[in-house]
Amino acid sequence: MNTSSVSRRRFLTQLASGVVAAPFVTRGLMAAPANSKLNHASFGASGMAWADIRNLKNHPKFNLVAVADVDKNHFAKVKKAFPGVRCYVDWRELLEKEGDNIDSVNVSTPDHMHAPIGMTALAMGKHVYGQKPLAQTIHETRAMTLKAREAGVVTQMGIQISSSATERFAVKMIHDGHIGKIKEVHSFCNKTWGDMKPRPDRQDPVPANLDWDKWLGVAEERPYIKGYYHPGQWRKRRDFGTGTLGDMGCHMFSGWHRALNLTAPISVLSRGPAALTHNWATNEIIDYIYPGTKYTAEDTIKVTWYDGALNLPKEVVDAVGGKIPGSGSIYIGTEGAMLATHCGTPVLYPREKFKKFHYPRLKPRNHYGEYVDACLDGKVASANFDYAGPLTESVLLGTLATCFPNQRLDWDVASMQFKNSPEANKLIKRTYRKGWEVAGL
Repeated sequence: MNTSSVSRRRFLTQLASGVVAAPFVTRGLMAAPANSKLNHASFGASGMAWADIRNLKNHPKFNLVAVADVDKNHFAKVKKAFPGVRCYVDWRELLEKEGDNIDSVNVSTPDHMHAPIGMTALAMGKHVYGQKPLAQTIHETRAMTLKAREAGVVTQMGIQISSSATERFAVKMIHDGHIGKIKEVHSFCNKTWGDMKPRPDRQDPVPANLDWDKWLGVAEERPYIKGYYHPGQWRKRRDFGTGTLGDMGCHMFSGWHRALNLTAPISVLSRGPAALTHNWATNEIIDYIYPGTKYTAEDTIKVTWYDGALNLPKEVVDAVGGKIPGSGSIYIGTEGAMLATHCGTPVLYPREKFKKFHYPRLKPRNHYGEYVDACLDGKVASANFDYAGPLTESVLLGTLATCFPNQRLDWDVASMQFKNSPEANKLIKRTYRKGWEVAGL
């Protein structure tokens, strides 16, 4: 074990015990001094992290101080776009050395590292922009939600669609009662972030630019397999990603969570293929039952998720004109239906009934700009962790249910336990690799 790894571990131990102070934490949401810049660090330098920092850069008061990425090949592009940025391979080293220089971070890594990095940053009193899903497990998600509330920092989950006019149109149209009370919802995405084949039994040389141990992070050790995990296939793997539902569910669920004012589901049932030992399934069909609200037709409401093949019932597709896009949600109401295409303008059905419908006027809102503004003025962002945490828990209940196909799992949100499945309860929390433990997780 080298000296730097011991130092990193000591840093996390001191942080957990309160030896390392979190000087920015105050009661309520903290704000930056007037006219100051938001000094920021990015965890991740490519892919979604690159998109995040490029969008955050559009705010005139955003200042990127440092990035951490386990793949050194990603640094050149960041250095060109952000001259003077400091680059680290180890996220723990970045926080240890740059802690006094930054106010805010984005966590845009593979899913399995969202909580370890995010929780550590929250414990240091840093504002956090966390990519979706907020964390990889239900336990991690709940812990991050509570930690953010305790820290009094600004948070935002990376569900940009929730700030777009398209989702906000859908929410207002449901709230205004244009299709009556909602009887059921169907959400779907034709992505196939799963793999129904077993893991290959081979080992390949690790590229010189990649720190494989740090890429694994909290996950147990295993051989490197070229093209199987890094850079783009980790979403399919159970130890690192959350499948199609985890990737897209936080986007897709947000619309009807807001529109129907939903809380936590009371049960979840997977009717698709079972997840494999190492991989998530494809062609999932998952039923959620939620308590009803003033916007629903009954005391409970069923929401069904489909991915891959999109095997929606014919009558549901017919209710919105007989054709559906690759991703979206269908609301079936007592007085009509609505197709909310992902990133598209929602449409009401039957078309002849709504041919004179006029869309509401909404003020523009930028998801990234809102986050920076909130960090600077102490306001609350629209997809803060108090909203994003419960939303993510709902999504992850579905991914977990695919490990127990055709078994209804009854959920108790208060105790964070399934009432009828001790086996399912074992998957609410994961075990971290020795030496990678993080306080609170």
